[in-house]
Parts: sequence; structure tokens; C-alpha cells
Amino acid sequence: MTTTLSPIPTNPKDALANPNWKHSMIDEYKALMDNNTWVLVPRLPNMQVIRSMWIYRHKMKSDCSFERYKARLVSDGRSQTPDIDCHETFSPVVKPATIRMVLSIAVSKSWQIHQLDVKNAFLHGDLKETV
Repeated sequence: MTTTLSPIPTNPKDALANPNWKHSMIDEYKALMDNNTWVLVPRLPNMQVIRSMWIYRHKMKSDCSFERYKARLVSDGRSQTPDIDCHETFSPVVKPATIRMVLSIAVSKSWQIHQLDVKNAFLHGDLKETV
């Protein structure tokens, strides 16, 4: 069975017009709010506003079949000034060598290996089990 995917939108207006992408955007926004990702503060005259933008992707399973629509709200770092707007930024990543090492240990110890997709990850966030 072939599934026709909604095309990846190029702007939020188009995304909100499509129920698949709209639902994904609502999920992302709800996760950001539930995790107290930011605090709204009054804008002072010398403050620079950091813009945000939506990124849209089709998430695929390991067998390359469609899994879900993913919308992510991100800050546009191009407008940030280091040590004024932010103190440090990073994106946690794992090196391929680390993955190979962990997998080789698991194989040598006959451990079961499971794959999972993290829907939203927040540094210092509370872990919640979803069913």
C-alpha cells in the first residue's frame, strides 16, 4: 500500500492549512509549553528580539517507511550575538565510533538492542512515559 505524504511546507501558513502539519505543530508547541522552555519577559529598548522559525520533516522508520510528520520550532541563531543573547549553544550528538563501540559491547555480552525515536528532548527535563 502506498501512502501519499503531505508535501513539506515552505511556511507556517501553508503548514497550518494542512491537518497533518498543523497537528505536528500543535504537538511541538505543547511540548515546549509543558517543559517551560521559555519565559515571556517585557522587551526593553536595548533588547534584540531573537526570531524563530519552523522546520518541517517527514520522519521515517528504519525500513524507510513513513512514521510521522515532525515540526520543530527553532530560534534563528543568525540574529544572536554571543555573550549578549546567549552564553552557550550546543546540539548534543553522538559520534559514529561511539555507536559502534556500544553496539559491539552489546553484541559481545548478548544484550538485547532496541531502537526508539525521541519525540522531544529537553536538557534537564523531566522524563515522562507515554503509552
